[in-house]
Amino acid sequence: MAVTRRDFAKRSAYTGAGFALVGTAGVLGTAPGALATETAGTAAEQGGGAAGLGYGPLVADPKGILALPEGFTYRIITRTGETTLESGESTPSNHDGTATFEGPRGATLLVNNHELAGPRTDWPHPVPLIDGLVYDPAASGGCTVVEVAKHGDHVSEWVGIAGTATNCAGGRTPWGTWLTCEETEDKAGQKGMTKDHGYVFEVDPLDRKANRNPKPIKALGRYAHEAVVVDPKRGHLYLTEDASGPNGLLYRWVPPHGFEHGRGQLRTLKDDAGVLQAPKCYDAGGKFVDDLSRATKTGTVYGVDWEPVLDRDAKSVSVRKQFKDGEITRARKLEGMWWADGGAYIVSSYAREESPVQHDGQVWFYDPKRRTLTLKVLLGVNPDPSKDGAFDGPDNITVSPYGGLVIAEDGEGIQHLFGATDDGRTYAIARNDLNIGTAEEPEFSEFTGVVFSPDGGTLYANIQVPGIMLAITGPWRR
Repeated sequence: MAVTRRDFAKRSAYTGAGFALVGTAGVLGTAPGALATETAGTAAEQGGGAAGLGYGPLVADPKGILALPEGFTYRIITRTGETTLESGESTPSNHDGTATFEGPRGATLLVNNHELAGPRTDWPHPVPLIDGLVYDPAASGGCTVVEVAKHGDHVSEWVGIAGTATNCAGGRTPWGTWLTCEETEDKAGQKGMTKDHGYVFEVDPLDRKANRNPKPIKALGRYAHEAVVVDPKRGHLYLTEDASGPNGLLYRWVPPHGFEHGRGQLRTLKDDAGVLQAPKCYDAGGKFVDDLSRATKTGTVYGVDWEPVLDRDAKSVSVRKQFKDGEITRARKLEGMWWADGGAYIVSSYAREESPVQHDGQVWFYDPKRRTLTLKVLLGVNPDPSKDGAFDGPDNITVSPYGGLVIAEDGEGIQHLFGATDDGRTYAIARNDLNIGTAEEPEFSEFTGVVFSPDGGTLYANIQVPGIMLAITGPWRR
């Protein structure tokens, strides 16, 4: 039974600290304590990794691409300007959100977003406009599908969707497709676009014909989408918005009565099907919480009500601006999501002056049964991102089959893939050694699209600029 505001406050008074949510012994059994810290002020001190954890110190890459622990190796799967598509063009640039699927004959299929904004003339390697797969011929972004043969000895890549804009993250569905999200609010006539953007589209990695004549899923709203997860039990979708001025929102979409999910079913929905909602949070005393940055200790639990969105297509006013202060709860840089352990893990990458409290990263867990948000990860502001050590700016996340979380860093300065154990300790898994700046002013692109292969033997991740997909293998263990 869902927890009401009164029940939440009453039970919190009995326990003194809200509900204790216990993780299952399943695939995310170690994640609930990931990166736990006492306060935001001490988080950065603990964010650099603890001695004796993980797989050992990172070894600098003589090729200047990826530092890994001893015994681990990487392989470049795709690289913009070097690898080519089946149609002959270069692999598009700006790799972002990615998911893996079981392919034919033991192969692994990966759907890879390409976060390309604005007109095609702005980019040397946009997603090619393949006949029948184009939504808006003026837009640069889209997805490619990458097939890696069972033994890794052959790679092929083709376009899954083209003519979309700023394809950032997205989400894998329980029925085996990819939902790609446009992180933009550009409308027809803006930046050369011929159609409105800011939608979610479905891409099927196994059925190329299903991807023809792309259709936006307008029922999920038009805003700066980041990621999406599906509640396989209730059929609800949860979506993040990466926006500011004002800060963005977490959304829940409730399907219409009688709707059954499945391959291609979302694109059959009417534009106003179901109900799109935004959260209104309250603390253990029943007090309204205006922004998730208010939480300064891991273990903080907020109750959640859901308020309806009136104009989900944002015909005249952006969705997040349709709510007045006091009506909903906001958060800065709502980014990656992952569904596991019966709920949604949700990233807020950082908060600065625009937010009530500053931090360098949060991960929340939404429990749909209890209708609560619990803070699992909290990183204080990194005092010196140019030094290798502390982690900041979590973005894409995934669950490790070996326990805990694996997090892609999109912070300032040096960028990592890092892991988190159940007792709050963190450790580096990889470091981006590819300097796209100068020796005097080095610059390192963010990691994106972190995800394990279906068999758990390979960790895939991208370096967004210049656009490199990597496969990491080694002595993985719990």
